[in-house]
Amino acid sequence: MLKSMTGYGIAIKEDSKVQYTVEIKSLNSKYLELNLRTPKAIADLELEIRNEVSKALLRGKVSVTISSEYKDATALASTINTALFKKYFEDLKLLAADISYSQTDLFQQALNMPDVISENNADKEISKEEKDILWKTISEAIEKFNEFRGNEGRNIKEDLKNRVRFILERLGKVEKLEINRIPQIRERISSLMEEWIGSEKVDENRFEQEMIYYIDKLDITEEKVRLKSHCDYFIKVLDSAEPGGKKLNFITQEMGREINTLGSKANNAAIQQLVIGMKEELEKIKEQILNVV
Repeated sequence: MLKSMTGYGIAIKEDSKVQYTVEIKSLNSKYLELNLRTPKAIADLELEIRNEVSKALLRGKVSVTISSEYKDATALASTINTALFKKYFEDLKLLAADISYSQTDLFQQALNMPDVISENNADKEISKEEKDILWKTISEAIEKFNEFRGNEGRNIKEDLKNRVRFILERLGKVEKLEINRIPQIRERISSLMEEWIGSEKVDENRFEQEMIYYIDKLDITEEKVRLKSHCDYFIKVLDSAEPGGKKLNFITQEMGREINTLGSKANNAAIQQLVIGMKEELEKIKEQILNVV
């Protein structure tokens, strides 16, 4: 299934204790660039979360933000070590008196001393119930995110198909022009030979040999066959269930080679105009592929 590189998904779940919000955003990127922001309470799960999200999202510059809100407002309140605070405060008072230093800011200084203030959940592991809610929220956010990507991908897929059909349509016109191209080239060369050398001086056998060699160099049958094959394979990959952004990129490179060779060998103004149209459409296809996973 073709998916857009850009996407958005958000999920909110809660129980009697906590509410989790998971928000996922992504932009275009050649590889997966994951920026994960989590509350301190679930810091020990960060690596596991990162691995699960990476497997689900594949490519893109992705930002995942997880936030938590506890129903009990005091659940995350910091704890003040009163005894330690008093000890620091008294020691600072004695020191200030000993050196004749102002005592007006001793309260704040004692409050900022090591281990006076500690966060309740800094070293506390969340409960199994909280973990279950968290993972359900992450899963739902990923599901909505991929749904968004899928919807965008369907629009891109239809656009890409139309552009490939445009190239195939131009290729069909090339095949119609190809019917008369070689006879016209042969006739033009024969006329020039007669005009500049004279028909009586032309060695017909040698002329035929050279003509066959020259026309073989101008033959575009292989290029037409390969280009059609690449276009058909491109559409097949578009319709496949697997992500195909990288594969589609490789196919367009092969399409470009065949179109360029076809244009250089055509030696026909009408065909070269059709080739220019194919090149323009192929560039638009390449731009669109940058937007898919």
